[in-house]
Amino acid sequence: MERVKVLIIDDSMLVCRVITSVLSGDPAFEVVGTANDPYEAREMIKVLKPDVLTLDIEMPKMDGITFLRNLMRLHPLPVVMLSTFTARGADATLQALASGAVDYMQKPLLGAQGIAAEDFSAELKDKLKAAASLKNKIAISLRPALRDESMSILDRLNLKEAQGHRVIAIGASTGGTEALQDVLSVLPLDTPPIVIVQHISASFSQRLASRINRKSAILVVEATDGQRLESGVAYLAPGGKHLKVKRQGAFLVCKVEDSELVNRHKPSVGVLFDSLLSAHIEVAIAILLTGMGSDGAEAMLRLKATGAYTIAQDEATSLIWGMPGSAVKLGAAIEVLPLNEISQSLVEWLQK
Repeated sequence: MERVKVLIIDDSMLVCRVITSVLSGDPAFEVVGTANDPYEAREMIKVLKPDVLTLDIEMPKMDGITFLRNLMRLHPLPVVMLSTFTARGADATLQALASGAVDYMQKPLLGAQGIAAEDFSAELKDKLKAAASLKNKIAISLRPALRDESMSILDRLNLKEAQGHRVIAIGASTGGTEALQDVLSVLPLDTPPIVIVQHISASFSQRLASRINRKSAILVVEATDGQRLESGVAYLAPGGKHLKVKRQGAFLVCKVEDSELVNRHKPSVGVLFDSLLSAHIEVAIAILLTGMGSDGAEAMLRLKATGAYTIAQDEATSLIWGMPGSAVKLGAAIEVLPLNEISQSLVEWLQK
């Protein structure tokens, strides 16, 4: 099997050395070079033809976001961003994902000997392998085809009052920050409450909710424990915590908890989907969008068995068809749809 050719772009020589050390010990990877600024990287890309890049956000001569946008316009390649999880770093990383980066990671936290933690090494390899697999797809996956601008907000649903009886649950991972925006931004104000798990870090979830909210008719917020579910509101799980739906009398509320990882994730889509079963919701809709792994697929099958309407994003419009693909293979998805058809199908089903 051909090795994944990686180019590391970072102004820190220590970070370059650490990542090189991590990857050089694995026969699946070949570090073809390290660049300390975007201008050096630009020339190395032409000569070395890497399969995937790691890219620092803050660099001399040209910042990582500007370089990324130029790269995606002129020579699209899979990119995994390396960031500090500060407020500034979180905002920049979300900009990078919107500009075409496949995924992101926190910069390595180094021990006394300058050695990266074992979990960093495993996560880096998983993300680089997934990103490299998109090399031939990345040029056409930067932005899925969106619906006509004249249909930016769908017509009102005009549903009868059904507080506490209807819930839409959405799960997403790699590529999901943009896919969620595409789905939520066209939904009408009276859409039933939406609960969302996006695999994301703690410092990112509030900013992601605010970013999607600015482009949506519905209200998009980071969920808080005990918050009552209301129509026209989407509740995003806080990064690093599980989100469940819990029945409280006639109403449904958010249950946010800091418990163990499930399916290697926290928040976990499976935890959210399974909570709908115990909340005894009359009308449940479960949607799986682009993402690595299989989190949520088995729970979606359990929901389908109880009569829930289930949708998986199709392979062509998914950046990575892991989670939705797993659901399709299990027979958990009633519909398999392109990203730009999911909102319309959802609205049409609710109006039946």
